[in-house]
Amino acid sequence: MKFEGIYTPAITPLDADGNIDKAAFAEVLEYLVEAKVHGIIIGGSTGEYYAHTAQERFDLAAQAKDVLHGRLPLIVGTGAIRTEDSVAYAEAAKAIKADALLVGSPPYALPTQQEVAEHVLAVDRAAGLPIMLYNYPARMGVHMGPELFDALAGCRNIVAIKESSGDMAQLHRLATKLPHIALSCGWDDQSLEFFAWGARSWVCAGSNFIPREHVALYQACVIENDFVKGRQIMAAMMPLMDFLEGGKFVQSIKYGCELNGLRTGGVRAPLKGLQDSEKAELKEVVATLKRAVAHITGGV
Repeated sequence: MKFEGIYTPAITPLDADGNIDKAAFAEVLEYLVEAKVHGIIIGGSTGEYYAHTAQERFDLAAQAKDVLHGRLPLIVGTGAIRTEDSVAYAEAAKAIKADALLVGSPPYALPTQQEVAEHVLAVDRAAGLPIMLYNYPARMGVHMGPELFDALAGCRNIVAIKESSGDMAQLHRLATKLPHIALSCGWDDQSLEFFAWGARSWVCAGSNFIPREHVALYQACVIENDFVKGRQIMAAMMPLMDFLEGGKFVQSIKYGCELNGLRTGGVRAPLKGLQDSEKAELKEVVATLKRAVAHITGGV
């Protein structure tokens, strides 16, 4: 599988009782299909996987497969503290014929590089699907370094990495030392730099509610190789990226979806929703961004 384009880690809508709203989830997926993103990720942090039961995660992935019906690639996240749980999510993904897996290091446990490698290989043996590694040390507590990649060198299913360390030196190392592993931007305000270094995909939570603008940046940089245009679009998007890093990330993504008329139902505890002043600020940031990108592209 080739990872190219905008991959959206889909939100998980809730009903008034805090249960997963399956009808609203289907609407989210249909919205993303219509917006022409290039793939869907289920079981990511934007989808609040950490607040879901195992059965909810199995059911969400299966529903996503049914709704998408082959129209877009489906990548299933296997994030869990225990390797046994990650293996179970991988096996379930294989059973529904998902297209690929998103595999990070187990959070909180602080495994060594060799232990992370063994975790990844166990997940690989369970499913035999293409793997996008997920390097996010701020959440996982462990950085994916050279020792890990050496230990995984024989694993042919590792085809991409979502690089979310924010470390520009890591981006340079991956691009120059591991060209056989496709780079995917996982640090939004560095997306222009990722594309300049050869990344051809971007896993971006904001594409849940402004998908066309994210696609426009990908189109400018990767398809058209027009980095003048890309810088203009990126500059227009920076206020949103700054807002999203203000400490209420998932809440902001979900409210952005509400601005588009999608049902989200808020977030699960311990998170709480945005305050009215924050909603007003985000609404203005999004409106300004959309106007700016439409002007740059002649209408997204």
